[in-house]
Amino acid sequence: MPGGRPTNKPAPKFGQRMAAFRAAKNLSQAQLAEELGMTRARVVYYERAATNPSFEVIQKVAEYFNVSVGELLNDTAKGRAKLGRPSQFVQLAERLDRLPRSQQRAAIKMLEGLLQAT
Repeated sequence: MPGGRPTNKPAPKFGQRMAAFRAAKNLSQAQLAEELGMTRARVVYYERAATNPSFEVIQKVAEYFNVSVGELLNDTAKGRAKLGRPSQFVQLAERLDRLPRSQQRAAIKMLEGLLQAT
């Protein structure tokens, strides 16, 4: 008798999203399990059957994939058109956001000058 989830019952939303983020990073279930400090069987459970995972697990998975808990639990990704690595522009914007305000103002002035010249 085959194991696993029956094909007529879809995986819970959390499991679907977790599997999608894992696939976007090209990770196997075993690799993700190692990264999260759990067994592969536990990852399979969360991806296929867990209807009510603990907040600690949800938070741990969200932190690992560098997404908000809301983005992990919902289909709509805010600020990102697709799963996976953000564009180079988004990465630079995130780095600029971590700079002190004075350096942010200097970067904004340079960008505005460049954009006005075009």
